[in-house]
Amino acid sequence: MKVNLKHQLNDPNCKGVEILSIGSELLLGNIVNSNAQWISEELSSLGLNHFRQSTIGDNCERISKLIKEISSRSHLLITTGGLGPTPDDLTTEAIANSFNASLSEREYLWDGIKKKLSLSGSKLNNSSLKKQCFFPEDAQIINNPRGTAPGMIWEPIKGFTIMTFPGVPSEMKEMWKETAVDYIKNNFSDGFVFFSNTLKFSGIGESTLSEKIDNLLKLKNPTVAPYANLGEVKLRITARAKNELEARKIIKPIKEKLKKEFSEFIFGENDDDLSSVLINELIKRKESIVFAESCTGGLLSSSITKKSGASQVFKGSIISYSNELKQSLLNIPEFLIKKYGAVSEEVAQEMAINAKEKLNSDWSIAISGIAGPNGGSKEKPVGLVHIAISGPYNHLTNIKKIFSSTRNRIEIQRLSVNVCLNSLRLILLSTSK
Repeated sequence: MKVNLKHQLNDPNCKGVEILSIGSELLLGNIVNSNAQWISEELSSLGLNHFRQSTIGDNCERISKLIKEISSRSHLLITTGGLGPTPDDLTTEAIANSFNASLSEREYLWDGIKKKLSLSGSKLNNSSLKKQCFFPEDAQIINNPRGTAPGMIWEPIKGFTIMTFPGVPSEMKEMWKETAVDYIKNNFSDGFVFFSNTLKFSGIGESTLSEKIDNLLKLKNPTVAPYANLGEVKLRITARAKNELEARKIIKPIKEKLKKEFSEFIFGENDDDLSSVLINELIKRKESIVFAESCTGGLLSSSITKKSGASQVFKGSIISYSNELKQSLLNIPEFLIKKYGAVSEEVAQEMAINAKEKLNSDWSIAISGIAGPNGGSKEKPVGLVHIAISGPYNHLTNIKKIFSSTRNRIEIQRLSVNVCLNSLRLILLSTSK
């Protein structure tokens, strides 16, 4: 029987969807729980809000107790982890115990496992591998095309369904797309979908942005939600509608309003980042770029080269961490370093100009700073960064930033890279061809 799940997050009578992540390695912090995030996004795209996420270790009794508890408050439970041949793979057994159900072998699954392992050249350990073939008698099997551990769809009691998936992300995602999407659409969707469009901001803080758009944050459909990462703020605009096209129409006026009011700060949407936006703009302009890095030690270069298309615009960089290399590779006069210090506007400016000339590029960015935790002084504290950007037609921009002393070394380096990329983005924006 099809269950139409309500969507009001504040409805105390609503029985919705829950996600349960199983694995002691999650509780210990050995791995990041990326599965729960991915499933959450998938549920939203199918028009389902979920109301709770739980994480539990590999303990059969505790898992069984929690699943029994969840069955009293939810229509659909999605689990990841705990499927496989090892002793700590307890999910199927624990679920069956929750409802006093026995497990029976699906012989065809064993044939499939043997075939997969013979093709991979792995040795068979019958006793451990066979446990993956046992399920409640009336459970529907979810095929695993990328691994040996199948999942299941089981309704142990009326109105409550469990869907199980392995913890390996590549296996879970393949199984989800192959089986779960259609099953959820056919059994739990009310015909509506959620569609989101994310705008990305740089150069403005989350609190400042939130204050300026307070009226938008109170909207019901679409909803507007801010959240921040290091060096950027995201605004997720989400609409509920009968299809994606209608949802886009609902989002459009809000998106246009934001782009008009915050044109200087919005650098992209959805999967865009500053590196990809900058690469695309330089490709359009048919211009090249190089870097001269000191305190970031190659992080600026790495941010560009990890993106497709970088080879069309990025020529290379000079990582001159020591003063000796600043002098020998970038021709920075010794007296300039002695007079102003390696971390100074004067030295950064000379680094940018000389890198651009030496590497024959249209643009160059130079950066020198004190990333800490040591090396600072009253005049030049930890967090001080000087950036210089040199471009065509004798263009030269100098930027000085002092990041908070509460920032650690890695954060200062990452924020410095962010300022470099965003500063050049703004320059290119103001000099659009």
